[in-house]
This record gives sequence, structure tokens and C-alpha cells, in this order.
Amino acid sequence: MDFGLVLQTDPPASRVISLMQRAERNGFTHGWTFDSAVLWQEPFVIHSQILARTTTLKVGPMVTNPGTRTWEVTASTFATLNDMYGNRTVCGIGRGDSAMRVAGREPTTLARLGEAIDAIRDLAEGREAEVDGQRLRLPWVRDGELPVWTAAYGPKALALTGRKADGFILQLADPFLTEWMVKAVRNAAAEAGRDPDALTVCVAAPAYVGDDLAHAREQCRWFGGMVGNHVADLVARYGEHSGMVPEALTDYIKGRQGYDYRHHGRAGNPSTDFVPDEIVDRFCLLGPPEAHIEKLRALRDLGVGQFAVYDMHDAQETTIDAYGAEIIPALGG
Repeated sequence: MDFGLVLQTDPPASRVISLMQRAERNGFTHGWTFDSAVLWQEPFVIHSQILARTTTLKVGPMVTNPGTRTWEVTASTFATLNDMYGNRTVCGIGRGDSAMRVAGREPTTLARLGEAIDAIRDLAEGREAEVDGQRLRLPWVRDGELPVWTAAYGPKALALTGRKADGFILQLADPFLTEWMVKAVRNAAAEAGRDPDALTVCVAAPAYVGDDLAHAREQCRWFGGMVGNHVADLVARYGEHSGMVPEALTDYIKGRQGYDYRHHGRAGNPSTDFVPDEIVDRFCLLGPPEAHIEKLRALRDLGVGQFAVYDMHDAQETTIDAYGAEIIPALGG
């Protein structure tokens, strides 16, 4: 199992870079950042510095979207970083939640997302692609390589991931829901004539190492609110009891009263007081190292190839170090 570190690009950028260096020293293989231009600093500028100051760490957004940048710009950015640092990027992409909504736009459609996946990958790897009816190619790309991993929850997004993506990003660490969603992605891949086992499955969730579970829950409760944004979209589309989405995912948002993106992804988010302890425990990894190892082994048995640690809480360094000292070695990292 590989391990990634996920950070917001809050200033100063030097701290983001330093934490990524620390992660590489502790055995993490991937460094991820949020991508929301209004809320945080520009990630790709910071990615270039992370790549320059690490040796093997692979870097990417978790996640970008097809709406805030034109596709050829996104592809050229990845291709430039790969040319400079040796194919060490991954394109995590989704419909766009905070990046689009904060700017007053709706997330992009799944049809548009599917077109973008193909175009961005093809352009970044030196092939011709169609962008808004125009055939384009980046003539300077040589030996480009860009895996595209899609973030998804709902049935149509999961099916799109299976048909087109190189990897699946699932932003929660509940084994029951992971099994359900991984099966949906792999079935869609098989139906499309692809090798289901060729898709990388990346589970991303907060991790907090320590014995004070009450404090850990409060530091990670924000995550249930962030996931709740996507669940609310699914309920609006399919209904509360449609059978299209597991009720284990939809039940907890009944007390949701809107969401303030000014606190997005931050400990103490006042928009997440509706999230019960049970959901925090299910969605996150909390407790002593042994509890993390047990849950990660269960996820690995379900086909998860990477666990990406959301490290937005008051114990960033100690979490990275605890993973490096005890948890990553136990999972074969």
C-alpha cells in the first residue's frame, strides 16, 4: 500500500513544502493539495517547489476540475512539471465543489468531466485531443505520462471512473462504503472492456494518531461536513431512499443546515456540528497506531492501493512521523 499526504495550500507555501519533504522522509509516496483558487494559494506553483525539493514524491491536486482552467492549460501545466521533474505528477480531477461554488458557478457535468479526462491525458502525453471542437496537440511533449484519477461518490460518477480513469479517489475510509463503491467502479471498467485491476484505488481521509478520541473527533469532524456536500447533491438528484446510493452514506445529512465554504476543510468548522461521532469514526482513522493499521489492512483487502492522509488538524507533524515510524512499515510501505 502506498501513502499520500493531503494539504490545503494555506500560506506560507514554505510550510506546505516543508511538510511534503517531511512526508517523503517518512515513506510517503504521494503529495496532494486542494485546488480552489479563491480559498487557497495556487497549487501548481507550489507543486513545482515540492517537486524541486523532493526526490521521488509524486504530486497532484486532490482535486482539480474541468471548469476553472481550460483543458489545454491544465495539460500543459502537468506536462511542463513532468518535463522538468520526470513524470512525477498525477491529475486528480472531479466535477468541482468548492472551486466552482465559491466562484458562483455550478460543478461541471459528468459528460464534460468525461471529455476533459480524455483530453487532458492525451494532451499531456503528447497526443492530439479535441477541446471545444478544436483539434489540439502540444508539440513539445516528449515521453509524457499523466495518470488521471477521478473523485466520485454517485453511481454515474463511479461508472464514469470505471470507463475512463486510471484511478479512483474515494474521500472516506469506511470499509462498507469502500467495498460498495470499488465494486461499482470495477464493474464499470469490466463492462467497458478494461482491466478492472489496472485502476488504482485511493482512499483519502483524515488520520489522527493518539489516545484522546474525543479530541481527535473534534479535529476531524469537518470531514463529515465536506463529504456531506457531495452526499447532499446525490440526495437532491436521486432522492433519499432511491437505492442508487447506500443509506449508510445518506442518513447522516438529515440535520445538515447548509455549508460555509470559508471554513472548508478546517478543524472547528461550524457548519459540521450535525456530523455525529459515529460518522467521524467510520469516515476517518483515529486512535493509536494499532487502530490505524487494523483499518488500513481491511481497506487494503478491499483493493485499496493508496491511503492519502488529510492532515488538516493540530497534529500535522506528529501524524506524519507516527505514520512513518509505525504505520507505513506495518503495511509494507
